[in-house]
Amino acid sequence: MIQEKNLCVYYQAVVKRDECWKLTALLRSFEHLCFDRTYDKGRSVFEFFVPEELEQFFIQIMAYFESIGLISQLQKMPNRLIDPTCQL
Repeated sequence: MIQEKNLCVYYQAVVKRDECWKLTALLRSFEHLCFDRTYDKGRSVFEFFVPEELEQFFIQIMAYFESIGLISQLQKMPNRLIDPTCQL
């Protein structure tokens, strides 16, 4: 059984399709900020696993990315690793 306290907070966002490489590169330039990957390639939805202690910093960075049109629809959601049957 996975212990909930050991899991990261979970976010999803739509990423501008032709610039998703920029998002990935920028996020990886911040040490241990988050783990990102494509959740739905067809809709260009990415998922982000963020350590709780870095959540506010992550939100600030993502707000900037949203302001320049790199992402949209950022949503905090239940971590799908806690309940694999969760329909996100």
